[in-house]
Parts: sequence; C-alpha cells; structure tokens
Amino acid sequence: MAELVRKPLRREWWLTPWLFLVPGLAVVVLFSVYPFLNTLLLSFTDATALGGGKFTGLDNFSRMLDDPQFWTAITNSALYVVGVVPALVFLPLLLALLVQKQVPGIAFFRSAFYTPVVASIVVVGLIWTWLLDSRGLVNSLLQGLRIVSEPVPFLTDANLLLISAMVVTVWKGLGYYMIIYLAALANVPKELHEAAEVDGAGPIRRFFSITVPTIRSTMVLVAALSAVAAFRVFSEVFILSGNSGGPGGADITLVMLMRQVGTGLNGDIGYASALSLVLFVLTLGLMLLVLRLNRKEDE
Repeated sequence: MAELVRKPLRREWWLTPWLFLVPGLAVVVLFSVYPFLNTLLLSFTDATALGGGKFTGLDNFSRMLDDPQFWTAITNSALYVVGVVPALVFLPLLLALLVQKQVPGIAFFRSAFYTPVVASIVVVGLIWTWLLDSRGLVNSLLQGLRIVSEPVPFLTDANLLLISAMVVTVWKGLGYYMIIYLAALANVPKELHEAAEVDGAGPIRRFFSITVPTIRSTMVLVAALSAVAAFRVFSEVFILSGNSGGPGGADITLVMLMRQVGTGLNGDIGYASALSLVLFVLTLGLMLLVLRLNRKEDE
C-alpha cells in the first residue's frame, strides 16, 4: 500500500478562502459599513438634499437640545418601549404555553396566531385604521352596547392614538415571539416538572420555579429585540395618524422625525443624520443595558 504523502499547499491557495469571502464582504461594506460611515460624517455637516456639506462640528447636536420636536419624539419613543416591551415579553409566553400542548386542531391556532406576522404592516395598519375610526367597527360596537354615548377618539386624541399604535405593534408581534418561546419551552426538561408534581407543586408554582428560570435567557432576548424594534417604531404611528404624527405632531416618533427632516427638496440631511446617530447610540445603549442586567443575574 502506497504511503500517502501530504503535499504542502502552494502559495496561491492561501488566497482561495479570501476569494470566497469577497462577495459577502463586498455586500456588507457596500450596504452596511459605507452607509454607517457616511451617516456619521454627514451628521457633522450642514448637508442638504440639494447641496451643502460644510463641516459644522457639533451644531446639529446642540440644535437638538433646543428642538421641541426632538424631545417630543424621544418621549414618545421611550413611552412606546415602556408600553410595548412588557406586553411582548409576557403575552407571547402565555400563548406559547397554551399552544405547546399536543391536542387535535392545535396547529390551526398556531397558524392563526402567526398570521399577523406575515401580513404587510401597511395592510395591518389600514385594517386597524378602519376598525378604530369614529365610524368604525369598534366604536359602532361600543355605542351599540351602550358602553359609550359618543365615538371614542382612538385616532384623533394624542394619547389614545399612541396607545392604539402600541396595541397594533403587540398584536402583530405576538406570533413571532411565540415561536421563539415555543423553541425555548421544548428544551425545558420534563423530568423537573414531573418531579415537582410528585412533590405536590401546582402548575403556577412549577411555572415560576422551573419554566421561568429555564427560559430566562430567552425572555431577555425577547425583551432586547422588542425594545430595539419599539424604539425604531414608524409604520404603526405613521399609518394610524395618516402621516400627520397625531394632532399637532404630538405622537411623532424619532424615526418619523428623521423622515420629516431629511426628505424632500429642502431635506436637512445633516440634521437627519445626527438624529440617526442619536437613535443608534440609544438602541446600542439599550442592548448593552439588557445584556448587563442578564449577566448580573447569571452571576
């Protein structure tokens, strides 16, 4: 039997792995790295849609401090995180617990709960706009049951509009996070539940003593993902408010403000880029905070 002899690689073979990486790296650099660096540079300029681009230092950031729309947008985005994240952490978990049982017909309910995830946000927003209109189904039902005498201003009151948008976000995200929880629940050891049940622990005690500690890292992940998505909310508020940001722009969010400032022939690209940078820092800080809290609990 002939002895196998390993031949040394020729020098040109070194380049082979890098050549395979070139297409992927080119896409990342072209569509992620370059736009980020360009936005970073523009945030320190007075660039507009029609020209400009002179270096202005921190003028765009100091302008934010005196911009009431910026503080309104920051407040609304923060309220959105506070209102949406707890609901998107716990409600999908309850749904996952309900549909994880292997009973006849459960696949239908799983599909039904997931359907809003694949639906277009524009279609979803329009449907909810019709439902919550002063002459929509919800107001007609409330008046028909004599719960209210006048239509509830879901879409014309600033507070109710923001809450309505939160409801749409939660409704649309339930199925997505339910799937994540179903995967996590499948890894919870059944032996622990069986042993606890033998010791007399009820379903609620087993849920808080076994299920929650086991899937805690998944809950942190859901909290981080939903928080970042909530801070970048745009479509729900944009559609429900009819592109106005609510009465007097009272419900405008940070992403809506970026679009309002940076688009059109008079678009202030420099200021919009500075707003984008602030949003990036806030979401990054939010992610790091969640990861730090999770690490402390692990310790």
